[in-house]
Amino acid sequence: MKLPIPFTNYIHTLLGEKECQALTDALEQEPSVSIRLNPADFRLEDRDAACCSTLTFEPVPWATNGYYLNKRLTFTFDPLFHAGCYYVQEASSMFVEQALKQYLKTPVVMLDLCAAPGGKSTHARSILPEGSLLVANEVSRTRAQILAENLAKWGDPDVVVTNNDPSDFSSLKAFFDVILTDVPCSGEGMFRKDPGAIEEWSPENVRTCWQRQRRIITDIWPSLKPGGLLIYSTCTYNTEEDEENVRWMEQTYGAEVLPLDTAESWGITGSLLTGYEAPVYRFLPHRTRGEGFFLAVLRKPVGEEEACWEASLPKKKSKKAAEATLFSKEMMSQAASWLNRSDYRLIPKGSELIAFSEFYTTELEALRLSLKVIDFGVTVGELKGKDLAPFHDLAMNRLFHMALFPREELTYEQAIAYLHKEAITLSVTASRGYVVVTYKQVPIGFVKNIGNRANNLYPQEWRIRTTRLPDEITTL
Repeated sequence: MKLPIPFTNYIHTLLGEKECQALTDALEQEPSVSIRLNPADFRLEDRDAACCSTLTFEPVPWATNGYYLNKRLTFTFDPLFHAGCYYVQEASSMFVEQALKQYLKTPVVMLDLCAAPGGKSTHARSILPEGSLLVANEVSRTRAQILAENLAKWGDPDVVVTNNDPSDFSSLKAFFDVILTDVPCSGEGMFRKDPGAIEEWSPENVRTCWQRQRRIITDIWPSLKPGGLLIYSTCTYNTEEDEENVRWMEQTYGAEVLPLDTAESWGITGSLLTGYEAPVYRFLPHRTRGEGFFLAVLRKPVGEEEACWEASLPKKKSKKAAEATLFSKEMMSQAASWLNRSDYRLIPKGSELIAFSEFYTTELEALRLSLKVIDFGVTVGELKGKDLAPFHDLAMNRLFHMALFPREELTYEQAIAYLHKEAITLSVTASRGYVVVTYKQVPIGFVKNIGNRANNLYPQEWRIRTTRLPDEITTL
């Protein structure tokens, strides 16, 4: 690996000769492979040991459901990956769990500001206290769609996905209890996994990044409640984007940097900025098993009463409720029966019916008035002619009352054909109509069985596009 000379010179100054050599040597090694299991869908003891007899799972010490693997899974051709049973996530970034678990004990409204493709958002949804709401935002429209897909597969209904610039949140004063800002950075910590990051790196880019990061914090800070937490993270090494930005937040906003309990065996490094001793957490590849990562937790001071987002809500109710006329009472009742909880409201959105927590309907209204919301809750069904058809997202979601639908278990070959969005044939005993298809007893979607074939209802935009199976396949 040919690292930029200004980068190695900087690291030498930051760490010293011995540590610099150890870091650059580590960057020549193969990166670790790590995944995080979805506790709502899959447990390690559920795996088919015969199928993955050569696969070993070593716990990531700072993440409850994180595991290092001894080799890569064939993710694209693993039906359980598409079913949201696990997420492929770099191990160091799973440390966000410690901030959430150690400081959050009651339900919160959280924003993941720079959320795509969804690693930290899906992780947060598994860790947040029951009854919390997560808003996952991404400024890029294309990446926001990928984020929405990954969250839909993860299967938690208490999520809103938005597609906005940080400055767009200006009207939502004191809205969030927690804001995670995994800010765009120079990417030094990803050199080993992404050669493109090396090509894009320059001292000028570092300067651009720390300035952009401060603009992002400036834009989003008013949306954090007094006493709320801001989790700041990067995947880079330099102090300009890390410690110096944390110190700037202390000096500019009076933020308090909070400590986290860690174990010495984790190999986490503290501050590398001379004279700055705040509790910050660095992951260096020669000391920890993972890529470069930096994290700090800051608390917003409780000061003078601030303007609240509720003051910006219109006094009159939105006319969106008129869309309910598209759905008959029978359809609404049918959709409600497909849910295993009654505390979720059915909200019409065009030809779709969406279930969303009754507890957060006011917050949802504020988000829809202020931001570009591209997805929320779980889409339960959609109009197909005069009928209500179950929507794919429902099969992925923990609100799904699966017992109301007939079920057909698929072989591996059938499951891959389904994920290619090919027509499949069910057993002759399969029920007609809408059927849940499963793989290893996990739902992967719906089909409409018409007898001689089953119409595939898998989303067209999610299908596996490559048709060639690899020579060796390793799955859960």
